Amino acid sequence: MIKKELLLGDEAIAWGALNAGLSGVYAYPGTPSTEITEFIQMHPLTRERGIHCNWSANEKTALEAALGMSFVGKRALVCMKHVGMNVCADAFVNSAMTCYFRAKLFFRLS
Repeated sequence: MIKKELLLGDEAIAWGALNAGLSGVYAYPGTPSTEITEFIQMHPLTRERGIHCNWSANEKTALEAALGMSFVGKRALVCMKHVGMNVCADAFVNSAMTCYFRAKLFFRLS
């Protein structure tokens, strides 16, 4: 039988990332996106699978860390507020020029 759970939107995103084989989550704190990283940090699967969780100094370093993980073939999640795209725009635009961007990096903008 399928187990049903009632989740908030951010919890559902985090749960989906965990079930998709997430290897690392990188975030810059700021509501409402903070809850995604917190959910992943507190979930028992994180320790069991050795998922890397990191609060970054800013949005750009969060994106760069996640890009690094995706470059080695791991699935990474980046979480930030929508205005954080202004901070990480250079890294985001230049990531398209690497020709190695293979849907291993997921964004969550709040």
